[in-house]
Amino acid sequence: MQEAEVQISTAEGLMDTFVCHPEEGGKYPSVIIYMDAPGIREELRDMARRLATVGYYVLLPNMYYRIGREGSYGFDLGNTINLDSEREKMFSVMRSLTNSMVISDTGALLDHLRATELVAKGGIGCIGYCMSGQYVMSVGAAYPSEFAAIASFYGVGIITEEQDSPHLKAHKIRGEVYLAFASKDPWVPKETLDSLPTFLADAGVKHRVEVYPDTEHGFAFPQRPVYVKAAAERHWERIFALLGRNLKS
Repeated sequence: MQEAEVQISTAEGLMDTFVCHPEEGGKYPSVIIYMDAPGIREELRDMARRLATVGYYVLLPNMYYRIGREGSYGFDLGNTINLDSEREKMFSVMRSLTNSMVISDTGALLDHLRATELVAKGGIGCIGYCMSGQYVMSVGAAYPSEFAAIASFYGVGIITEEQDSPHLKAHKIRGEVYLAFASKDPWVPKETLDSLPTFLADAGVKHRVEVYPDTEHGFAFPQRPVYVKAAAERHWERIFALLGRNLKS
């Protein structure tokens, strides 16, 4: 395994980004992992590493770079579960991001991938957790010729009343979409779960929407109290299959 932190130049500054890829072999298909609300941490880097071990060049950008680096976001990550005040600080930072910001930042990430010798030409994958469900759908529509595989796990904000709601541009997506949700999730309205399959079908998007039984929001993260090993392993199985079909075939 080879890994490093790189600084990627965006329209608003330098975005610190964790990069990892296999130690041996040729050029690798690329995948961007979009973080959840708590931000960059070792838990996410470990997930990026697991993906890289099966043959991918993986980017894990610090989406909060406008605010600070890892650990300097203005909230105490260790207390976001127990203290309402710290959790609200985290939500405030989360709300500082917009679809347009992430689309712009993704353009810089794509430039980096295009300029990297180790990256294979062809379709790119993206995976979003929690707050980034909306973002992977947004970038999939904004860069339809680049993103061949799009996955979201317990993603929020995919259907909203806002003018930039990702579902409004879903018809532009050309890649295959996989959306997984927890069976118990206060952040994802039942109406969203009920309407997504029909909406994506009507938009002509190749997709699969799946609800994991007996799970809660965050089930794939090993360090969360709600971690469910069987569901987390299913999540990896689905990711590997989606990427294999669309990036390696």
